[in-house]
Amino acid sequence: MRISFYYNGEFGKKVIGNIVNSSTFCTSCGDLCDHCRELKISHADSIVDLYEFPDDLPEFIDDPFDHIPKNVGECDLLIAMDLHPDIFSVLPEIAANAKAKAVIAPVEVPKLAPAGLVQQVKGKLESAGIDCEFPKPFCSLTKTGKALIDEFVDMGFGRPLLRIEIDSDRRIFSHVQVLRDAPCGSTWYVAKKLRWTDIEDYKEIVSGAHHAYPCTASMDKDTQLKDTILHEAGYIIRGSVEEASGFKKE
Repeated sequence: MRISFYYNGEFGKKVIGNIVNSSTFCTSCGDLCDHCRELKISHADSIVDLYEFPDDLPEFIDDPFDHIPKNVGECDLLIAMDLHPDIFSVLPEIAANAKAKAVIAPVEVPKLAPAGLVQQVKGKLESAGIDCEFPKPFCSLTKTGKALIDEFVDMGFGRPLLRIEIDSDRRIFSHVQVLRDAPCGSTWYVAKKLRWTDIEDYKEIVSGAHHAYPCTASMDKDTQLKDTILHEAGYIIRGSVEEASGFKKE
């Protein structure tokens, strides 16, 4: 599958870094790094086009196409992250120019992709026969029945999925394996922090690791979630740990 990325800011860099899995990508553990990510597959060969929009775009853009590259690479899946709202509004045209068959445009910052604009863009993409998903946040993405989007999830990115073993005698997490990673890469860090810790402390450990990685989702309240997107991401990884551990959700 050929993937193109159109993005702005640190979140996009994290997602791309996680998919490429370069040796210098994750520095969260510092001197305590045990190179756990060496087991993780790199999908660098799937990336065919990268375009980072500048940070100094005007607040209002009269003609978004003045800021879009003229030679758009062809792809199967286009992933758009944290785009200026006026750029986001022409995402269907960008996808069509790239001959994309599917689009994933995660919503990590509510003001960049308000619900009305998302619905407008979604309608245009679907009318053009382009599959699309707008996960809020990106780590909420699961299989949808849309072939290329499901293929991306099968590559190991989306809602975190873990395999956890517990030492019942010592009541500790004896094994934590990442089966599917949050697109930003935080699940590996959370998994490492959980290993050999008391199961009673899992909420504090997961929350601390998720913030320390750090999660870059917005702390602005989202009107649909009625909470911040960062908090929603925190609930998702905690839920994944609970599911893998057999804990009852509260």
